[in-house]
Amino acid sequence: MLLTIAVSGYRSLREVILPLERLNVVTGPNGSGKSSLYRSIRLLASVAQGRIVGSLASEGGLSSTLWAGPETISRAMKQGDVPVEGTVRRDRVSLKLGFASEDFGYVIDLGLPQAGRTEFNRDPEIKSETVFAGEMVRRANVLAQRKGPVVTVTREKGERDVLLKDMPPFDSMMTHASDPQGSPEILALRERMRGWRFYDHFRTDVEAPARKAQVGTRTPVMASDGADVAAALQTIREIGDADALDQAVKDAFPGAQVDVVVRDGLFSVVMGQHGLLRPLSAGELSDGTLRYLLLVAALLSPRPPKLLVLNEPETSLHPDLLAPLGRLIAKASEATQVIVVSHAKPLVDELLGEGGQLIALRKELGETVVDDVEAPAWSWPKRG
Repeated sequence: MLLTIAVSGYRSLREVILPLERLNVVTGPNGSGKSSLYRSIRLLASVAQGRIVGSLASEGGLSSTLWAGPETISRAMKQGDVPVEGTVRRDRVSLKLGFASEDFGYVIDLGLPQAGRTEFNRDPEIKSETVFAGEMVRRANVLAQRKGPVVTVTREKGERDVLLKDMPPFDSMMTHASDPQGSPEILALRERMRGWRFYDHFRTDVEAPARKAQVGTRTPVMASDGADVAAALQTIREIGDADALDQAVKDAFPGAQVDVVVRDGLFSVVMGQHGLLRPLSAGELSDGTLRYLLLVAALLSPRPPKLLVLNEPETSLHPDLLAPLGRLIAKASEATQVIVVSHAKPLVDELLGEGGQLIALRKELGETVVDDVEAPAWSWPKRG
């Protein structure tokens, strides 16, 4: 389980260190930084896929995603005694992301490219990376480290061996230095991060893939766009918790039944409802009903991930569906760690009633701050 998520210098997240529990509920007013926190966790996951540089470039480059306020905000600035203004920069420009889990942790530090060296000016450079044991980076618990182009690993007696000497600034050691013999910790952490799952705004429009019959194969993990929802639901019926599936549907739609119809290898969802003489096809379902079924397929996966992150799952759902959704998310958190980003109070209240941890965000002088949550101990490794 992740114990800590840390972000520094990303959009409004000047310095955010968050403790995590099994079920976490991130909420706050519009513009408070909820989406930035969600995207920062996705950026962390993209490291393991080898896409961190491309992901930042697609957001406009590092300079467009960096914290836009002053390097430090004094108490006098917060109290309004002096205007908010910049000072002479002391530290290097950087965007830092990291996490600590019950066994391993990871930190990446990205900076601006050297002027004149490349035409890829939107691409940030990876300045340093660290894999460590425990809940916080210390000199004694570093397992692998990348500083500039050099990657080193720590052996059993504390000796450090050079694993690579020429790592390009656009490649991560997580994808290019993971080896079952030379760096098993990097490999294990990479595979774990690749298993993190994100669901964000399923398509439910008329042309949405989830409304169309699709070729079906066993699908223990539904795609992020929900195109294979029918195959995912059938997989839950055959090798997952079919009773939980039926209960989740009946909890939201009393008397309803969801089935999967297979014709010529094409799978499609149908839903029988009390009072109707025939089941409705996926193309006939309302946006909210279809979205709820997509969330059911995601949350009852027979192959639960280590981490599941939902961004505004309440979108287009009727208020009556938020309590059943909350109960479904709470059930999923028994098998996987869950982070829910939401501004729907009924859903937030339901999740808190199920034992979720509240992470309430707000803006102060353009900076995202967290109320009533004590930041865990954390330190950022130096670039060297």
